[in-house]
Amino acid sequence: MLNSFEEYLRKDGRSENTIKSYLRHMNLYLNWFMESFEVRFQQLYRENVLDYKSYLKNIKTDSARTINAKLAALIKFNEFLVDANIQDNIVVLKKDHIKIQSTGASPTDISKKDVENFRQTILEKGYKRDYAIVTLLTYSGLRISEALNLKIEDVNLTAREMIIRSGKGDKERLVYIGEKIVNALKSYLSERVEHGNYLFNSRQSERLNRSRINQVFNKFSNKITPHKLRHFWCTHALESGYSVHEVANQAGHSNIHTTLLYTNPSKEKMKEKANLL
Repeated sequence: MLNSFEEYLRKDGRSENTIKSYLRHMNLYLNWFMESFEVRFQQLYRENVLDYKSYLKNIKTDSARTINAKLAALIKFNEFLVDANIQDNIVVLKKDHIKIQSTGASPTDISKKDVENFRQTILEKGYKRDYAIVTLLTYSGLRISEALNLKIEDVNLTAREMIIRSGKGDKERLVYIGEKIVNALKSYLSERVEHGNYLFNSRQSERLNRSRINQVFNKFSNKITPHKLRHFWCTHALESGYSVHEVANQAGHSNIHTTLLYTNPSKEKMKEKANLL
């Protein structure tokens, strides 16, 4: 059944990371179901879902965000079951999500100094490709998956534009880049391995693997991740004069409320203000 669910998610245009997350969460639910009832899973029942939610909250003591992620997988699985005529009713609802109070602070927790030190460290190690990727993520707002899916023809360094063809939800968008990115990419392209059409490759692969990028980040920083660089860009862009709509367009946010989170002051600034009281 999960194989069919995976195929359903791919047809729905879900990203690889989302697919892996949903399948992992569904495996956890099915294991819980088997251990709890010792019968083969047939379909979703609302009573079971509510019991599972209670188990996650009170026995597993998962955080609200973790529980909501697992419920999101169940919601999508429920849609799949209905689409596949396995059941005819929706039993998991968005209202089942646990309400989370906003922290009131920007999602970013890294400073410009942190980021620039990280970039410089990679530059000094002589990794031009990795330096180009880090610079791109830092100053464009791209997701790591979007950066790795870029092809040579998607990038126009003269016009300082990039076409993102594999954005979240398969939405295509135009991204504008500054000279820091242009310079880093030109340096990388001067020694890029001629292997396939993807912008970032290796001698072994036409398209650089995400695990390789994670290795680079883990090796040179215990604080910075590709996703944190995206948070950094959104916050830094707003502080530098971008409008909320400009940031939303550049970052590919489907909901403007996501962008508005970055208009909050950083945790550090809020703590500084607390000391003034």
